[in-house]
Amino acid sequence: MNVRPSWVEQFPGNFQWSNALLVCKGMAPYGAVSLADLDRVVAELVEAEVTSDNWFTAWKRVGEESQERAQAAEQQGDLVTAGSYFLRAGNYLYTGERFIEPGPEKVIASQQAFQCYHRGIRLRFPQVEFVEVPYGDKTLPALFMPAQNADAKAPCVIVFNGMDNCKEMSILFAGLDLSARGFHTLAVDGPGQGETMRLRNIPARPDYEVPAGAAIDWLSERSEVDADRIAVLGYSFGGYYAARIAAKEPRVAAGIALTAGHWDFAKFQRAAREKAKAEQKAVAQPKFQFQWVVGASNSDEALEIAEQFSVKNVAHEIRCPFLVTHGAQDRVVPVANATRLFDAIPSDTDKTLMIFETNGSSHAHVDDRPAGVAYAADWLSKRFFTSSSKVK
Repeated sequence: MNVRPSWVEQFPGNFQWSNALLVCKGMAPYGAVSLADLDRVVAELVEAEVTSDNWFTAWKRVGEESQERAQAAEQQGDLVTAGSYFLRAGNYLYTGERFIEPGPEKVIASQQAFQCYHRGIRLRFPQVEFVEVPYGDKTLPALFMPAQNADAKAPCVIVFNGMDNCKEMSILFAGLDLSARGFHTLAVDGPGQGETMRLRNIPARPDYEVPAGAAIDWLSERSEVDADRIAVLGYSFGGYYAARIAAKEPRVAAGIALTAGHWDFAKFQRAAREKAKAEQKAVAQPKFQFQWVVGASNSDEALEIAEQFSVKNVAHEIRCPFLVTHGAQDRVVPVANATRLFDAIPSDTDKTLMIFETNGSSHAHVDDRPAGVAYAADWLSKRFFTSSSKVK
């Protein structure tokens, strides 16, 4: 029996391409992609052999078309229009880069994507500040979006991405909603993420309370930030980071795992490796991804490192208010992991579990990002704003 393609699974039998496309589609509510462009990409790819080169070629073409439109609009002085086209170009080029193996070609593709992203954000959202967070002898690139209509000091949410995403996506789908509710947002490309990994070669680490602590140190120096009301939000693989930070960084006043992390990540990685041997298209990530992100020299070393990234190691230490959300149809992180995380958090902790059964039921709620983010933002508002301090 033929499987009917859907907008969620556009390439039946090829979860890797379907999932990557869905992540890009998830930016549509924020005006950062065109569904007409994506339809053209799909039309090209359904006829193509499944290779990373074919994937990249299709996305690069539509990305550079948007980049050219952006440049033409900017030359004519139509800056808002230009910004929108630059954002599209950034998303398309970043999506195309996803399956390129680490090396010079990946760096060049990433540079082009971030150049477009950054020009788009500067033109469309001039209130966003491009900042560098001190991190040892290095810095982490981040975006700071101020709260709308906030008091002199407003709470702030630090957002960490998943394994495949970047701060330029987070500042739109999370920052806009949070800002409208009176929160500042600091979207960070932490170690192993986005620009930090691709252009600065800073790999991931399991003790993410270290980069989170650096972000809190930086925020504490900002006069407009209430340092007593700093929350952390992590989505997709960032669900592990959120749990780890909430457990280990006492200055975090609340935590949100917008998708639970892997309960036993090493076990998951072993299973994924075996599944990929049989059919690479059946898994969400390319075979090099985790090994590259953590800076391992081979897959066996990566498996050893994976032992340190398991939620089961830290969940019992979470004491601050904590929200776990998850999609019921998540094919990347099984929904059972959300229940495991929630149950492991001490019973006397203010904790909430929300499973999205319909809209937002895919991994990291990418089929309806506004539903997941709105729930999280409302949950946090109820904990950070009293009746006397709510934004008018």
